[in-house]
Amino acid sequence: MRPFFEARHDELAARLAGIHGFGGDDRAVAQDMGSSHGLYGYLLPEGDAPIDVRALCVIRERLGYVSPLADAIFAVQGLGSYPIALAGTDAQKRRWLPGLRAGSRIAGFALTEPEAGSDVASMQATARADGGGYVLDGDKTLISNVGIADQYVVFAKLPAAPGDKPHRAITAFVVESGADGLTETPIPMGIEHPIGALALRGCRVGADARLGDEGRGFRLAMQTLDTFRVSVGAAAVGMAQRAFDEALAHVRARVQFGAALGSHQLVQAQLADMATELDAARLLVLRAAYEKDAGRERVTVEAAMAKLYATEAAQRIIDAAVQLHGGRGVVAGETVEALYRAIRPLRIYEGTSEIQRLIIGRALVEG
Repeated sequence: MRPFFEARHDELAARLAGIHGFGGDDRAVAQDMGSSHGLYGYLLPEGDAPIDVRALCVIRERLGYVSPLADAIFAVQGLGSYPIALAGTDAQKRRWLPGLRAGSRIAGFALTEPEAGSDVASMQATARADGGGYVLDGDKTLISNVGIADQYVVFAKLPAAPGDKPHRAITAFVVESGADGLTETPIPMGIEHPIGALALRGCRVGADARLGDEGRGFRLAMQTLDTFRVSVGAAAVGMAQRAFDEALAHVRARVQFGAALGSHQLVQAQLADMATELDAARLLVLRAAYEKDAGRERVTVEAAMAKLYATEAAQRIIDAAVQLHGGRGVVAGETVEALYRAIRPLRIYEGTSEIQRLIIGRALVEG
């Protein structure tokens, strides 16, 4: 059973073939994916070409396999740049997209707040028109790429019209790192991941920082998340594939009770379950990606199924890999131990498993 990225005999496969890991600090990793490997070009195709979601899945499976850190940075580069490609003016695209595509600029996506995670419409960050621009106030938390980002797409609420639903006031802005009134604070994590909080206190931006029309930020955020949600499952598949490969190599080499660990039937049964779940997860991801690339207007349910199953299955596969390693599986520095910590956030970000179940269940009931 080969990872899907190895079966892609094209330019993308050639680019991925040379990626076996990344060195340096977080920003060096972020820049390397653009400058050395050209991967950000798949997030931001030239001209009006649509994003190839299957290509994103191929990339994220490979990155998840070799470096969950690189995968996380790559994903957020997409989240933080795609809204500009979707809603930016020609001037905004010329200003920001070339650097984002090349990796000389790194992006962030500031949606989550201390009291507004899955319930985006309840966000408290505000924006008000002032002179020729806007003033932003509020707090964002658990924002990826804090500390390495050059800019953030920040979502905030303008004053709502009477009777309007709360989400209709949400508007998107591009805020430069280091802007007056913006404080960036890293949040220590149990995994390698540049993440932090943003505090906006009278943060002034020009009118040319607004993305799209006023009140269109919620739709822009959902379009972005819908496009990239499928690829979260691909990253999970990559991590699970790495854990499976590590476990298989271990049980073939490890001798217990006078025989290779892999010769015992209980171990073989465990491997069979892991391989089956891995294959099922990959197929669900690729089905959703194919439907998106084929032009389906909405693949919300397929994406939710792929994200839900792939991340939950990857957690089980990696846990089983740790178990098959025995005591070595929980030693710091072991690959499966690092993967065990790295996989856990994928069941939360870009929509928790519980939210994915609600999406699927609602669609089933409503027909």
